[in-house]
Amino acid sequence: MELVYSVIIPAYNEQEVIVESYNRLSSVMRGMDEPYELIFVNDGSRDATAFIIAGFCENDPAVVLLNFSRNFGHMPAISAGMAHARGKSVIVIDADLQDPPEVLPLMAAKWKEGYDVVYGKRSKRKGESVFKKVTAKVFYRLLRSMTNVDLPLDAGEFRLIDRRVCDAVNALPEKNRYIRGLVSWVGFKQIAVEYERQERFAGVTKYPLRKMISFAMDAITAFSYKPLKLATSLGFLFSLGGFAYMLVIIFQALFTDRTITGWASTLVVILMSQGIVLMILGMMGEYLGRIYEEMKNRPSYIIREIISKQTSDAKIP
Repeated sequence: MELVYSVIIPAYNEQEVIVESYNRLSSVMRGMDEPYELIFVNDGSRDATAFIIAGFCENDPAVVLLNFSRNFGHMPAISAGMAHARGKSVIVIDADLQDPPEVLPLMAAKWKEGYDVVYGKRSKRKGESVFKKVTAKVFYRLLRSMTNVDLPLDAGEFRLIDRRVCDAVNALPEKNRYIRGLVSWVGFKQIAVEYERQERFAGVTKYPLRKMISFAMDAITAFSYKPLKLATSLGFLFSLGGFAYMLVIIFQALFTDRTITGWASTLVVILMSQGIVLMILGMMGEYLGRIYEEMKNRPSYIIREIISKQTSDAKIP
């Protein structure tokens, strides 16, 4: 039986929400009345997440569990799910239920109309702080302005992609993956479905400020080298300003009797210029670090085991 839908659900320490997530996803997918599979990717959870999902596998042949050997991150978890998906279409949705499964039939309808990528666009973001809403809006627009790829605004990983798109992304060799960017980069026919993002059903966010900053840096360095161009421009402007200031000092020394003062302002200029130099070096380090990671050619993730009803039945003597 050929599967129509493969639903990828990355999960990390989601024991409070995983049962509700499975119930709602199963209800929606059964209502669509076509063959499907639910691929849960346990990203090295330290709680009972893997144990609970393994219980689903024992009773539901549609459920597959990929257990990572440790925590590798959200993007590697999605990549693993895409590599193991067997359906004609592939859906990515987080386990926290902020992206409602009830939107999936709308996405499927657009896919059947001929669209290869149907991504969820957040019209509202409930339960999130003003800081997160503002920084997210600024980040998406900044990233789009820095790249030639047509990245959709206010969209996350919640989307449905055709088998051809999944195969194209899987074929890309890079290890540090920004999935939503790669899906946009490969092209194909794309359309948005608007929805209201809900509050997290239970548990706590797995994206604190530190991870959000790291995620933003991964996205920028993966799809734009404009920061390096900016570094060159800043270096040129400061050099030009320094040269102009040098001419002023020479003029005062040769043609005036004024004592050169302003050590405080000179110190400020030095500190500012050195700060910018360090910032530029840091940005270059980010790019070099990612080149180094790619050159090592290590896998993005390691799967410890794969569990499904078939493997569960095989263990019964």
